[in-house]
Amino acid sequence: MLDEPLKKVLGGNTAKVMADHLDLHTVGDLLHHYPRRYAERGELTRLSDLPLDEHVTVVAQVADARVHTFNGGRGRRLEVTITDGSGRLQLVFFGKGVHKPRTELQPGTRAMFAGKVSVFNRKRQLAHPEFKTLVAGSGAEAVEAFANQLLPLYPACKQMESWQIQQAVDTVLGPAGHEESALAGLIDPLPESLREGRGLATLPEALRKIHRPGTKADIATARDRLKWDEAFVLQVALARRRQADAQLPAAPRKPAPDGLLTAFDARLPFTLTEGQRRVSEEIFADLATDHPMHRLLQGEVGSGKTMVALRAMLGVVDAGGQAAMLAPTEVLAQQHHRSITEMMGELAEGGMLGGAEQGTKVVLLTGSMGAAARRQALLDLVTGEAGIVIGTHALIEDKVQFHDLGLVVVDEQHRFGVEQRDALRSKGKQPPHLLVMTATPIPRTVAMTVFGDLETSVLDQLPSGRSPIASHVVPAKDKPHFLTRAWERVREEVAAGHQGYVVCPRIGDEEDESKAAKGKSPEDEAEKRPPLAVVDVAEQLVKGPLSDLRVEVLHGRMQPEAKDEVMRRFAAGEVDVLVATTVIEVGVNVPNATAMVIMDADRFGVSQLHQLRGRVGRGSAAGLCLLVTDMPEGSPARARLGAVAATLDGFELSRIDLEQRREGDVLGQAQSGVRSSLRVLAVIDDEEVIAAAREEAAAIVAADPELAGYPQLRTALDALLDKERAEFLDKG
Repeated sequence: MLDEPLKKVLGGNTAKVMADHLDLHTVGDLLHHYPRRYAERGELTRLSDLPLDEHVTVVAQVADARVHTFNGGRGRRLEVTITDGSGRLQLVFFGKGVHKPRTELQPGTRAMFAGKVSVFNRKRQLAHPEFKTLVAGSGAEAVEAFANQLLPLYPACKQMESWQIQQAVDTVLGPAGHEESALAGLIDPLPESLREGRGLATLPEALRKIHRPGTKADIATARDRLKWDEAFVLQVALARRRQADAQLPAAPRKPAPDGLLTAFDARLPFTLTEGQRRVSEEIFADLATDHPMHRLLQGEVGSGKTMVALRAMLGVVDAGGQAAMLAPTEVLAQQHHRSITEMMGELAEGGMLGGAEQGTKVVLLTGSMGAAARRQALLDLVTGEAGIVIGTHALIEDKVQFHDLGLVVVDEQHRFGVEQRDALRSKGKQPPHLLVMTATPIPRTVAMTVFGDLETSVLDQLPSGRSPIASHVVPAKDKPHFLTRAWERVREEVAAGHQGYVVCPRIGDEEDESKAAKGKSPEDEAEKRPPLAVVDVAEQLVKGPLSDLRVEVLHGRMQPEAKDEVMRRFAAGEVDVLVATTVIEVGVNVPNATAMVIMDADRFGVSQLHQLRGRVGRGSAAGLCLLVTDMPEGSPARARLGAVAATLDGFELSRIDLEQRREGDVLGQAQSGVRSSLRVLAVIDDEEVIAAAREEAAAIVAADPELAGYPQLRTALDALLDKERAEFLDKG
């Protein structure tokens, strides 16, 4: 029944629209296309007591019905006057909606009408109300049932409105009270013991109640059950993934007692934070086992993730293996290489004159390196001379071979395709251990769904020496003098010997213009102004408020050498203010930079603003972040900026971000395989369900990895893991 094509049940035209625009192909797809919310027709009301702007139901008699034309006869409007003895009310219908009421609402007809009360020409009216005519003798029950009915509103599209989807669902389910036959043969993925133990409804009952609820309690019962289906099947898929990974062989990597790691720790000028020590212990415990580590390390910008990752890499080198660190951009790869060689000192010069005895070689491998340097780096990797390599996706190319790759560290994982991570993993003699790092705080629930096959470690305290960052919203349109003051603050920071960033959403040339125009949000449309561009803003600042400062630009379309040169000069203190796009979002470390002004801040996401802000206050002086916007007080965009200004807690902000965007775009397209399967499960609100489902799933998979005793769960799993999603989970 559920596999039956919609074409058979609903006819070709309807089925084609549903397939093309809503991705619904079978009866099962349609029944799992749940209502987004429910409209209530409202209380039964007398015409004399109609409240404005509320949904009401009235029972009345048609007194008069007339069609008027307008627009030179091209437009038609039906006006119907109804009365219930206490007062009169006008109903209006336009365009194609005139036909049915015109034939059914003849003077003298009694009917029930439901709609929202509005005012036109100082008279109350209902526009396009729903109605149902009453035959002689229909009693109060019929009226009551109509008035209190909950109307499902479905996720719809321009080509197919919610009421048409409801009609299709009604066709599939059949007459009320006879849904059982339509829902017979449903595959129920939840094991009976789990369903009963948690007091959940059966699947047929849940589907009936979600599409045809009698009461609000019915909706709650249905949602509770359907959330479990989604959470549980997904968590079983992830638990099986972890189980399969645990079966893979890997070389245990235990650091030598008095090797490189010990020597490195001895030369550290500071002590590790409690969090760094705890996370390091979790990682070293994983590295010591004979199956590959799969760990996600999340921590705020500046929480010391690189230090933790470097110690793990040194431990692997101690154990005779090699470690590779994968960075998303050349600038970041070069910066990691610089900071790691600085932290290691002579330990990074293994085999060279003046290098420490237990040292190793640390090499850089990027696409823009010269041929000779590249050849040498490749040679150092294949011979094992280099224990640590840091690079971009150039590391993944076929030519690159390792002597014995033991650990892969991926920085800012969501900027890397899953395939790329995989290609690097295949470079080991057997699967290397994997450590994935991200500075984007991910709420626990998202980590459990999107990264459910990775164990998670969190660094949640900042090392001592990091300074607080003050953040303020600058409403440039409402209060232009605030913006003037913002530029004064930048000059004050520079006068005190510090530096600043000015961030803009766009670079500013033709190609960019067209892109900007395409991706406009409704808020942009409202103000009809293209996003501010680096090139223009820099020019205005040099001519105006920052005329006596050294201002430079940095953006993604500059040549790599030019970019590196600007960054080098900024880091060396030869540039006062850097006007840049978000290329600075990841990994640029200039402790002397204390001020950041983000132009058109409302055009950035919450997490992105938080990432950008993390670039200042990295030294001993306090940081300042100014969020400039033209958005009016009370708009959602202003509320978002207010939230960013109010807290430095990335996890709190990631929750806000997720609530606003839902889970679809938490980390870009990375989790598309999971995303399309979430319908009633709101990742942010259903933490308890997800956590409980994870436990239940882990227990079932541990006892029966092949799910031999759960044939229906297996079938549901196969449906979830169609080819594309299975690949996604395999590679994730």
